[in-house]
Amino acid sequence: MSNRAESRAPAEAAAEAVKAYIRMNRARLAADGELMALLLPERFDSSDVRDLQRFVIDRLTTENAALRAERDGLRGARDQAVRLGEGVHRAVLDLIDARSFEEAIAVATSSAPAFGADRASLCVEGENGKAPKGTEGVRLIAPGTIEAVLGREGMGAILSGAECRSLAAFRLRIGRDAPQALYVLGSHAEGAFEGDDAAADLGFFARGLERAIRAWLDLPKL
Repeated sequence: MSNRAESRAPAEAAAEAVKAYIRMNRARLAADGELMALLLPERFDSSDVRDLQRFVIDRLTTENAALRAERDGLRGARDQAVRLGEGVHRAVLDLIDARSFEEAIAVATSSAPAFGADRASLCVEGENGKAPKGTEGVRLIAPGTIEAVLGREGMGAILSGAECRSLAAFRLRIGRDAPQALYVLGSHAEGAFEGDDAAADLGFFARGLERAIRAWLDLPKL
C-alpha cells in the first residue's frame, strides 16, 4: 500500500483550503463585509456591505418597521370598523326615538361624524325647485339622478368625487307615491367607506332611515 498523499488538482486543493479557513474563522468572516462580497457577489457586491452584522441589523430594522406599519394599518382599519358599527347602532336607536319626521331627518343628516363622513344629505328628486311639504333639511335633485347614479334597481354604491373624495349613496324606497330619495354621505378622505363591512353597516342604517321616513309619512310599504 502506498503512503503517499492523494494528489489533487490545484483548483480543488485551493477550494478545500478556503472551506477550511471559513470553518476556522466564521466570526472574522461575519465581520468582514468585503470578504463576504467576494464570496457572495450577487448578494453583497451592489450593496457596498462592509459590516455584515450591521447590514443584517439594518435590514431587520427596516423589515420590522414595515411590519409594524402594516400592523398599525390593520389595527386602524379594525378600530374604524368598530367605531362605524357602534355609530350605526346609536343612530338606529336615535331613529327609533325620533318623535317626528323632522327629527328622523335630523338624525340622518347629523350622523355624518359617527359614520366617518364630513357631511350627510337626504336628497329627493323633484321639479321646479320646491321641496315636498315638511321636508326641511332635504335637498332637491333633478329627476333621473338616482337612476343615473345607482342604475334602475341598484340600492347603494361607494363612489368617489371631486369635492368629497369618498361618497356612499343609498336608495331609499319610501313608497309608491313618494318621490325617489337618496341618502348620501361624503368624506374628504379617500377610501373612507371602502370594504364590505362598511357598506353593510351603512346600508343597514339606510334601511332603518327608509322605514322611519315611511312610518312618519304614513305611506304604504312597497
